[in-house]
Amino acid sequence: MTIQIHKTVQAFRSLRRTIPHGKSIGFVPTMGALHAGHLSLVREARDRNDIVVASIYVNPTQFGPNEDLDKYPRQMESDKKCLEELGVDHLFCPTEMYSKIHRCYVDPVGFDNMREGSARPGHFRGVATIVNKLLNIVQPTRAYFGQKDAAQCVLIKRLVADMDLDVEVNVMDTVREEDGLAMSSRNAYLTDEERGAAVIIHKSLCAAREIFEGSFAGNLPMDANIISETVISTLETEPLVKEIEYVAVDSKETMEPITEIGPEGAVLSLAVKIGKVRLIDNFIL
Repeated sequence: MTIQIHKTVQAFRSLRRTIPHGKSIGFVPTMGALHAGHLSLVREARDRNDIVVASIYVNPTQFGPNEDLDKYPRQMESDKKCLEELGVDHLFCPTEMYSKIHRCYVDPVGFDNMREGSARPGHFRGVATIVNKLLNIVQPTRAYFGQKDAAQCVLIKRLVADMDLDVEVNVMDTVREEDGLAMSSRNAYLTDEERGAAVIIHKSLCAAREIFEGSFAGNLPMDANIISETVISTLETEPLVKEIEYVAVDSKETMEPITEIGPEGAVLSLAVKIGKVRLIDNFIL
């Protein structure tokens, strides 16, 4: 079946009113430049729902003034083809989601104080606003997100719980290349040499996880600094790591910093620059 394209909110809402009550809708929101990580979310949605909707929209409100909005990869035709091959029923790809007099935003309290939030002021307000708008428009039964953006996943769970949104949030494991690098649209910016060096990100997280898991042989809490220092010392062995923006150990529920990791675990996340390319990754400990 040919995928149906909807380019305005009004067009999608007209379609939405025709979907019979009781049909489950799986939703995969994206900014395009699809890779295997996105496609794994689509497959999961296809397996579990009667109807699958994907969206492609490069959301300007989550980019800072010095970020890569203008050069963010856009490949609409190849993305459409991939989605159609996987059986997506509807693609929502609006050209604009904010009017010239747009004034109302969703402001997630505390998220700008997190490490990723302080590195990208206003980013999480943009994410919360666009996800809230998309969920309101699509009204899915289930929505699917990748674990690579750990803070974003925590934010979306809080958004759905705090705003009483009627949707089941599914967070799927990060999809990785054979050498462990997390799949990301920004990997396309890496030179061949930088791409080879980027494997150090996964190695640093694995080194920290090994120490963490070893510490629980006796079921003892662990100093979070030991974990972060292990990541940093591993990253520093790679000359093409030009900046370690942050390494954070945070609560799995709120992404607030913690100093001691108990048996309940934590989120270990980082942001580094390989050459000029900013990459993020995380492990759930």
